This record gives sequence, structure tokens and C-alpha cells, in this order.
Amino acid sequence: MGRVYLGRSPSGRLVAVKVVRPELADDPDFRRRFAREVAAARKVNGFFTAALVDADPDGPSPWLATAYVPGMPLDTAVAVHGPWPVASVRTLGAGLAEALEAVHAAGLVHRDLKPSNVLIAADGPRVVDFGISVAAEATALTRTGIVVGTPGFMAPEQLTGKPVTPATDVFALGAVLTYAATGTGPFGTGSAQSLNFRIVYEEPDLSGLPSPGLEIVARCLAKDPAHRPSVTALVEELALPAPAADAPPPTGSDLADTAWLPGPVALALPATVPASRQTLPPRPATPAPVTPRPGPASPVPPAPAPIPPRPLAAPIVTPPPQARRRSVLPIWIAMASLALGVVLPFLDGAAVVTSLDQGAWPFALAVLLSTATCVAALAARRRATAGRGPLWVRIAHAVISTLTTGLFVTLVATLYADEGNLDQLEPGAWIFALGCLALLYSVFRFPASRRRPAP
Repeated sequence: MGRVYLGRSPSGRLVAVKVVRPELADDPDFRRRFAREVAAARKVNGFFTAALVDADPDGPSPWLATAYVPGMPLDTAVAVHGPWPVASVRTLGAGLAEALEAVHAAGLVHRDLKPSNVLIAADGPRVVDFGISVAAEATALTRTGIVVGTPGFMAPEQLTGKPVTPATDVFALGAVLTYAATGTGPFGTGSAQSLNFRIVYEEPDLSGLPSPGLEIVARCLAKDPAHRPSVTALVEELALPAPAADAPPPTGSDLADTAWLPGPVALALPATVPASRQTLPPRPATPAPVTPRPGPASPVPPAPAPIPPRPLAAPIVTPPPQARRRSVLPIWIAMASLALGVVLPFLDGAAVVTSLDQGAWPFALAVLLSTATCVAALAARRRATAGRGPLWVRIAHAVISTLTTGLFVTLVATLYADEGNLDQLEPGAWIFALGCLALLYSVFRFPASRRRPAP
């Protein structure tokens, strides 16, 4: 949804600042969702959640700042370093259950607990992103038929339209722990439709889950929410010593030295702290007055200018699929209409393609040039960040679209001036007119690129 920057609060505390992308900031629906995320984050107060420091959901560029967590997402930790041992998974589960306890105590249901929303730090996991959380008493905040969540980590009740409850997050926790222990989710891989079908109608595949020590995961994945354990029960059970087959989960001071983590993950954590943490200057302090001593004064070099915070690994975020399809639909309509218009009877029963030697060639040329700029626009939008294309493509598309439309308007004006009516125009001409309108509309739906912030 935007770029994430590393910054400092007025007190010098490191914070992660998420700034919403401009094209999303102009979307009223997205602003409402972002405001809900901020409101939800303000309510949650737990050690295993990233605390909200400040936010402005109503500003020209909405943003929120949370406490900086020097770690890596769980999905990255597992994908790069492999599945975790039982003891580490149990400690991870206890921390996540405690985080959910804080979420539920605020009267919320997270609804989107997944590996990428779990940050792994030396002193324990952190649950982040409250973008689609809802009040526990709410039954639906989205339009009818819209499923909110991540395939493979949603509970059956989310997919069948039943009310979400704290037990919904427990199901997701079971899926996350399965992923941490095995490297894959309990319902396998595949399309969203196949994953959703398995969640609702099939039992989870826990054959790769190591044991003993993780039997509670199966109870978390029960189809019936009433049969799942509470987060309080999860905290109590997962905080107990692991079975003798595995090392006991570390507690207390062990968390501070990453002993609870798998060795490769613990070694990789320092590398996740950006260098800007070392280069950011501390807040200037007012020096105490010093009585000068006799003798030549030594020039004092000026203090170095503060180094602006560098963005963290700034994600490339694309618009929602529905928004992207809406923005390119006029281009496809234009190409189809123009091509069809010159093939069908256009004027006095003759088609453009059969009347090139009778003065119809400008329309054929206009169709070729318009199609070329449409293809260039589609290709540019596919390659560009967030669906924006290079400025030169937009200019070329706008110029050719205007000339094509002007050519047709000139024909219509000439016919009307000579004949006093437009009876000579055939269906191909009117379809061509539709293509011209779609061209002009696509120009306004094709925003120009913006300069990227300097790294």
C-alpha cells in the first residue's frame, strides 16, 4: 500500500513510517480502510505487537509510524533458512498467542494473521498490519460476496460468510505454526479457489508436523470454532517445557540472546538492521557553558548535517487487481472498436479497408497508430511501478488519440455541412466513434509517472 521508511521520533526512538502511495490516498474506500487500521492499532497494547507511535490518516499523504522491529518476516525466515524445530515453534506460538490476546482484549479480530504479518526479532515475534481487523461483534465490513483475508490462512467461517470471532485468529495461528514447522501451510499450495475449498471441506495435512510438542496445532485447525482452544489456553500450554525429544523453549533472559530461534535465523537477524541505524545522528544536546581559558582558540568544526532516514526495503506495490482492470479496460475497448469499425461498412456501404484508394487511408493509418500507442500504454503499465507509465508514452497516446478523434469529428462535420444529416454513416462509423471515446477516456485513466524518492 505504500513505502516504509526508517525514521526517528522526537525522542530519538527508531520508528517504521508507512506512507500511503498517492494514487491510493485519493481513493475514499482505501482511506476508510487505512483509518480503520490506525484506529485498530491505537487500541492494541501488547509486547508482541508493533506499538503505534503516531499517525495521520486524514492528511494529504496518510501515514502511520510504529515502533521499529529489527527483524525479518516469518515467511522470509522459513523460506531462506528452512522449517523450525519444535521448541522454536512453541515459543513462536506462545508469543503470537499473547499478541492475539492483546488484540482480542481491545475488542478486535485481526482476520489476516499470516507469516508475512509476523516479524521475527531477537526478543520474540511481533504481529503487525491491522489493515482488515474488525470489531469482534461485527459480522461484515465489506460488500456482499467479498472475501477478506489471505488464501491458505483464513478460517472456514471467513469463507462461508459466518461471523468472525477470536477463534478465527486461532485457526490462522494454527496455519502459521504449521508453516513455521514444515515450510508449507496445512492446506498445501495452489490457486486461491483450491485452497479455500480445502479449508472448508477437507482436513488439514499435518503429516509433516514434527511431534511430540505440537499436537495443539490440530486443535487450532478445527472446522468448528467452538472446538478450537482459546488464546489464553494456547499461551499456557505453549509456555510449558517442550517434550524431552526436543530442547525446552527458552524463556526470560534467553529471549534476549536469540537462543529461542533456529541457529541460522539467529545469525541472520543482525543483518536485518539497516546501516542507517548507525548513521542517523543522535538528537543534539545543548552543551553546558564553559569558561574559556587564555590562549589561542581552536576552530571548532561544524556539526555534520543530519542524514535523512533511508527507506527500508521499499516494497513495490501495485494497485488492487480490480483497479488495474478498470484502468486498462478503456484501452482494450478502444482497440477492439477501432479495428471493428474499419472492417464493417463505414460510409455509404463501403468499409475503410476496402476503400483505401478512395481516400479512406487516413482512417486506416489512424487505427494503426492508435493501436500502437495502446499496446505501448498497456506494456508500460505492466512494467511500471504501481501501474504508472513513462511520461513519453502518455504523451504519444494522448496525441494520437486526439488526432484520431479529430479526424472522425472532421468527417462528421463535413458530412453534416454538405448533406444536412448523417444518414451516410454506417454501423462501422458509429463503432469507430465508440473507439474514439474510449481512447480519450483511456488518456485520463493513464496517470503519468512520478519521480521515485532518492534512495
